[in-house]
Amino acid sequence: MNVLSLFDGMSGGQLALERANIKYNKCFASEVYEPAIKITQKNYPNTIQLGDVAKIDENVLKKLPKISLLIGGSPCQNLSIAVINNPEHNQGLKGKKSSLFYEYIRILRWLKQNNNENIKFMLENVGSMKNKDKDIITQVLSVEPLKIDSNLVSAQDRKRYYWTNINVKELPKDKGIALKDIMLSAEEVDKLENGRSKFWYDKTFDYHGNNKKVIATLHLKGHDILKRVYNPNGKCGTLTACRGGNLQKKVFQAGRCRKLTPIEYERLQTVPDNYTEGVANTHRYNMLGDGWTVDVIAHIFKHI
Repeated sequence: MNVLSLFDGMSGGQLALERANIKYNKCFASEVYEPAIKITQKNYPNTIQLGDVAKIDENVLKKLPKISLLIGGSPCQNLSIAVINNPEHNQGLKGKKSSLFYEYIRILRWLKQNNNENIKFMLENVGSMKNKDKDIITQVLSVEPLKIDSNLVSAQDRKRYYWTNINVKELPKDKGIALKDIMLSAEEVDKLENGRSKFWYDKTFDYHGNNKKVIATLHLKGHDILKRVYNPNGKCGTLTACRGGNLQKKVFQAGRCRKLTPIEYERLQTVPDNYTEGVANTHRYNMLGDGWTVDVIAHIFKHI
């Protein structure tokens, strides 16, 4: 079978197919973020990059072999609750980025009509979108979404909708994973390049008690979400791209507060250690925050 992955990112879809033991011939990918493309080609050098999704026109589509699976997670910046109170960004499906959903629909319809009427598809997006946006996507795709929280298979709270015509019969089983299960030791963090200065905070903090999900609050300037320090005995908050300072998720360890490392971000997304190695840490955080929890996608693919 051949796969077309739109908004491919670092190709978490190929990782999920591999983990689900699904054999495929070729993977065609549409992505514009160069660091993510670099990581995809490092791990899956046979990936055929098609560029900007808006430029995948009929001339491009006609050249594709039979596509058995279309996947994608269209950008959610205009759909996420994170921008619910920001009119500039919270424009739902009318937003510049989230309207790319319609490119997914355009390509899916063309493939159904001209390439493979029995094509399987899967579209992912945030679980906090407005009902009107969820209903539009549901109506257009003619399938009800599955709502799956990544905390079933990882140490991260991450609710997402998955629209698919793959017959998924049940949710993933809860593996009971906590942050402490995926964390590096304090000594391992110190041994990373500039580990002591790059990841540990010397800022003062308020301690809230060991039974709290947010165990401490760092004294940093900025939004409350930047100050949260998570309890190793619980789950991490939803990973997001780190386009700005101090946006990395933080954890309490050895009586101190620190940023999670890129390897820990990988583990929270059930991505192999060092999969994203080869680009700057900022890019690693970004693509992992924008990416998929691989074990959730693999669970869906196992039902193909």
